[in-house]
Amino acid sequence: MERVSSAASRALFPKGPSFTLDDFSNKDFIVRDFVDTLAETAVPANRRSGAATQQAFDPKPLIRTFESALSQLGSLSEELQEKESDILSQVRRAEIQHDQTLDTLGSKLDQSMAQFEALDLSLNNPSGGANSANERGSRPGPDSGGGNIAVQIGEKLEELDRKRRRALDATFLVQCWTELSETGLLTPLEDIQRQGGAENKVRCAVIARQLMRISQRLDPASWVENKGRTTNGVNGVNGANGTNGAASTTNGTSNGNGNGHHNTREALEKFSETLEQDLLKQFNNSYRRQNFDDMLECAKVLHDFNGGTSVIAAFVNQHQFFIDRDQLMTDEVTTDGEMWNQLADPDADPPGVEPSLQSLIDEVRIVMQEESFIIKRAFPYYEVVLIKFIQRVFQQSIQQRLEMVLEKASTVSMLAYLRSLHASRSYIGALVEDLKTHGLTEHPEPCSSQIAQTLDQQVEELFVPYLVGSSYIEKERKSLEEMYNSLLFKFTLYHSRRPKATRAGFMNKIAQQGTQLLASAKDAYMERLDSSDLTPTQKAMMLRVAGIQDTDKKNEIEVSDEDGVLSTASAQRMMKWLAESVRRTLELGSAAETPKDVNVLLGLLLMAMGRVYVETALDAALDVATSQENVKTEPDLGYLPSVRPAVTITSIMARFIQTVLIRLADANPTVRRNMEAQTRVGIDSIEKKTNSILKTTVDVVINSVSKTLTTQKRTDFRPRDNDLESIVDALQTPTCQAICLFLDKVSTLAVQSIDGRNLDMFSSELALALFQLLFEHFKKFAVNATGGLMVTKDIAKYVSTLKAWPLSRDGEATIEVLTEVGYLFIIGPEALRERSRNLTTPAGTGVGGKKLQKADFKAFVQRREDASSVGVQSVLASL
Repeated sequence: MERVSSAASRALFPKGPSFTLDDFSNKDFIVRDFVDTLAETAVPANRRSGAATQQAFDPKPLIRTFESALSQLGSLSEELQEKESDILSQVRRAEIQHDQTLDTLGSKLDQSMAQFEALDLSLNNPSGGANSANERGSRPGPDSGGGNIAVQIGEKLEELDRKRRRALDATFLVQCWTELSETGLLTPLEDIQRQGGAENKVRCAVIARQLMRISQRLDPASWVENKGRTTNGVNGVNGANGTNGAASTTNGTSNGNGNGHHNTREALEKFSETLEQDLLKQFNNSYRRQNFDDMLECAKVLHDFNGGTSVIAAFVNQHQFFIDRDQLMTDEVTTDGEMWNQLADPDADPPGVEPSLQSLIDEVRIVMQEESFIIKRAFPYYEVVLIKFIQRVFQQSIQQRLEMVLEKASTVSMLAYLRSLHASRSYIGALVEDLKTHGLTEHPEPCSSQIAQTLDQQVEELFVPYLVGSSYIEKERKSLEEMYNSLLFKFTLYHSRRPKATRAGFMNKIAQQGTQLLASAKDAYMERLDSSDLTPTQKAMMLRVAGIQDTDKKNEIEVSDEDGVLSTASAQRMMKWLAESVRRTLELGSAAETPKDVNVLLGLLLMAMGRVYVETALDAALDVATSQENVKTEPDLGYLPSVRPAVTITSIMARFIQTVLIRLADANPTVRRNMEAQTRVGIDSIEKKTNSILKTTVDVVINSVSKTLTTQKRTDFRPRDNDLESIVDALQTPTCQAICLFLDKVSTLAVQSIDGRNLDMFSSELALALFQLLFEHFKKFAVNATGGLMVTKDIAKYVSTLKAWPLSRDGEATIEVLTEVGYLFIIGPEALRERSRNLTTPAGTGVGGKKLQKADFKAFVQRREDASSVGVQSVLASL
């Protein structure tokens, strides 16, 4: 749509928008947006700028714009209708032409079919002549001559040829059996075998198999004699049937064999073994020459001969890939120290899969894609062969290399082991997905369901030993716990050495629990450092994360105040480590165990980050705050900034728990509820301690201000005449200046420590408490006319100081009451009478109210030096 220009929009009668059919042909066209655009262009810019001008609504621009749009839509509709009519006429002409073409082609087809039927009848019944048309559709008899006779003769010749071949085969089979039973030799078969060629070997195998069946029937004695040492597949099983025919074999051939001179079974088995080796050799030679047709024939014969186990074993076991890999399996895994150090470093990104394993998997991908093509062309039962090949690749090559990589990683560190396991699983999983997509024997289509299932099963079996039960998640937990203890070591050491405040009752028990947690975390780290199974790389990593040297003595490690302060950066490191662990758990663990696994990680997070880190810092801040409640000098609120990182870290932790960990437990409602309860308890504990710090801080500030207010001199608000010059020059009394300076420090620290609603609530509560103090404070001093000026100056300073804080509306209104109090000491009786009319009746302090109450008004007015005058007394009497 073409929008009107800015110049046009400023004209008296702006030109409406214009558009074409192309504007409505866009797939993204939306009617509502179109109408909204028309409405927006109709309203001048000065009216769209906001509601500040509050001008009356003028519908005329909208009416003109929509009338113009409707007229254009009407013309576009007519244009569209004309185009539609033109296209419909073209369609009708095309349909008529299409029907004519179909009629023409149909008539030609009928002519062709008629000619074909006539030709067919002339061939089957050349003498039919005039009757051919009447007999159309009926089958001619056996003597109808022509082509039908030729077909019948051809079929009979083929049948005779089959019978002839069967007779020759039967004759040859009888000759072979006769010679075998009489001489124990298989000369005819050996002659055929020596001729070479795939067809001759296939024929030998077929005849040998037939002779084996004959031997079982006609020479049962040889099978009974060797029964104890015969375990050769089907032949041994069928030997039992031979004994059943022993009683009925009374002819000469059977008797001759029964004399034991020639053992037909041994001869046949010996020949079969030789023939099988010959076929396997032929299969291997054909494989080297890439003669897939010959390989297929050999595989078929060997499949019928012994189920194909020998040829499958020969193809798989003697594959060049396994021969080369068996020689390479003695090679060590990558000795690149930088890569292993990067794997063991929790702050470094994982470098990926180990290079030697990656090289093997890349080679497997290529070999399997190439060999699957050969397998499909060389074997009639190619899926069985491919499954055997896949099993051999995974269970031998990949498994051996994976074990070597993980064994090496375990000697580096637990984190290196977990990262290597995850990287290996991901890379092998990518291999399987690539093979499924490639299709292997089904290429270019995806794999068959059986092959896909085999691939998935092999991957699962490959990693079952490392993921069974709770062994994996325990390693994740121990690795995280080890890193957390290292990172928080100096923090826990600092707070374990810090003197604890003595508390009574329940709070003392909680403090003792916190001390025990610190001690256990510190002791766990030191015990791990002294552990004999700790690798040098892992020990170096722990020392680096902890920020100490290996040469430092346990009891002489120096810590500074910075070590005991919360750090958002440290919390982010902890969350990053946990996120990496959660990712590994999702990709390695099963979906059914995911809720339980993340529950374990949640417990570790709440313990390490929640209780050991955040709550310990809050306990320390609360100890300092409690110790400042009754100090005689100005209290030190330096502990207050520690609240902000505590709140930030808790917010990050709670958000991660809610958006990641708990959602991962949706599949198990019981575990989810348990995780929610744990989280609620942990967050509540932190919030309660934070609230305790803020409430104690309010008490500390109030106590300090109260002590400072006691230093207010009686003469500050009732000065002598000779002090007038100094009073005029002074802005506030020394007490007011000291309190406001202190409150400015408190405000600065509060802004640095808390924000948002917490800051508003803290400021409002503190401001109201200070208001109460000041409200009662000014009731204690007699004020003369000159002192009233100092009261107003002090109150103005107090009000400006408090209103600089982020207060609620009610809080600001309450603070303004102090200004009214200041006026009560300087205005005359008539003004007092006027202000007394706005007082509230209930007695009280005025805290939380927006007007002075009568009792307070009277208390303040009575402190005036002229309170006994007639004018003031009349005002008080009117109350």
